[in-house]
Amino acid sequence: MHTYLTWARLPTLVLALACTAVTVRPAVAAAPVPAKAAASQGTFTREQLDQMLAPVALYPDALLAQVLMASSYPGDVTDAVAWSKAHPDAKGEDAVRQVANQAWDPSVQSLVAFPQLLAVLGQDPAWVQKMGDAFLAQPDAVMDSVQRLRRQAQTAGHLDSNEQQKVSTQPAASSAPQTIVIESADPQVVYVPSYNPSVVYGSWAYPAYPPYYYPPPPYYYPGGALLSFGIGVAVGGALWGDLDWGHGDIDIDVDRYNEFNSNRQINRDDSRWKHNAANRDGVPYRDGATRERFDGARDSAAQRQDYRGRDDARAAERDRARQSMERRGFDTPATTNREARDRAGASQRELGQRPAQGRNPSGSNQFRNQGGAGHGRPPGSHPENAFNGARNPGQSLGDADRGHRSVQSSQRPAGARPQGRPMNRPAAPRGGGGGGRRR
Repeated sequence: MHTYLTWARLPTLVLALACTAVTVRPAVAAAPVPAKAAASQGTFTREQLDQMLAPVALYPDALLAQVLMASSYPGDVTDAVAWSKAHPDAKGEDAVRQVANQAWDPSVQSLVAFPQLLAVLGQDPAWVQKMGDAFLAQPDAVMDSVQRLRRQAQTAGHLDSNEQQKVSTQPAASSAPQTIVIESADPQVVYVPSYNPSVVYGSWAYPAYPPYYYPPPPYYYPGGALLSFGIGVAVGGALWGDLDWGHGDIDIDVDRYNEFNSNRQINRDDSRWKHNAANRDGVPYRDGATRERFDGARDSAAQRQDYRGRDDARAAERDRARQSMERRGFDTPATTNREARDRAGASQRELGQRPAQGRNPSGSNQFRNQGGAGHGRPPGSHPENAFNGARNPGQSLGDADRGHRSVQSSQRPAGARPQGRPMNRPAAPRGGGGGGRRR
């Protein structure tokens, strides 16, 4: 009888064990999804990258290169937007020469050639800052996102060669089937395309991450076609960067750069773009890895003291320009790093509180300058000191030190920054592959 009872109860025991296993499995499978894992690491997901890059992915390569470089200096971009609003008739190479003495990074100076582009970037400073953060932290992922979006537009029948642009394909060096290159039909004339990302890319793969859309003022694109090019801009030597798809970075045409930026010469060896942390103007980097790479390039208190008091005339000129903008009703840039961080934080909070599909509310043509990045003008470090003294941003001592330096920086004249060397990202080994530099 004892044996019979044991075997009779065996199916019940097996069933209980099976039920226990079913209960445990969900806990084992509850690992963080890629989006959450990426967020915890401070990186952007594939969906987020496609969402933020959709408005610019169809720009010509040379123009897109300038946008990506410039977006890593969001405070300068906001200054350039304000300048363009105050000079509505300035465009092309002439406009870039007018801002040659502005204490902006050269990549930002080049954008004043395109007031219609600045009208787009000026609508959401937080978006500009996110693009720059993404490009600094994940340059290869940004390049992949642009190619992914271009393939979508081409499949949807909205990306072809025409009178304004030349679209071609090259063998790809990575897992992508091909590299789509967009060039100006006339190298001396650049058209800034205007399009609705929700339409031009066809069916959007991420309903929870709809593409951003910032339509420019209709003045620049009469007619409202699905894909408009407006009026071409004669740029001359104002554009000196180009996307190097084969190696995932930006090439610099040194000769063209030096010819146009006579007061900011660079060495012939500086043919690959490097981010100049001195031009970041105190705007914090988004993730810890990027902070560790670039916070060491912040100027020491001694260097700032050395520059303090120089270029008084230039600082006075900027103050007069700021007062003139106030009298004319224009929003002026932040005057201190503290104000810059407050603006950036407010803009980030506003962006995070918007509904997923609410990135293009009515009236989005109006400039929203309440957000965005800072405009204090810290002087630049000397090239040999650019990456010395990196510290752990998580330590309270480092935080206090940065705060002390920020207060000092806010008291420094605007024109005391170094002549820009707009160029650094960790370079992958040059291992061949398609998509090389084009001239």
